[in-house]
Amino acid sequence: MIMYDPFWETLQRKEKTTYDLIFREGIPANTIHRMKHGKPITTTTLNQLCEILECDVFHIIAYQKDDIE
Repeated sequence: MIMYDPFWETLQRKEKTTYDLIFREGIPANTIHRMKHGKPITTTTLNQLCEILECDVFHIIAYQKDDIE
């Protein structure tokens, strides 16, 4: 399962807010909503976030294996 925990930590470390991303950087509010609820986002959006936050993809997402088998 893809998790966005690193994104929230990176956002805080970079002293950015979701307001900044939505109203200053043009990231759709729906994208932030999707991330808050663990829903998928596009690789295009992932690329935009990496550019805005000047970070690598592992600062945005992490993979955790599902324990269900």
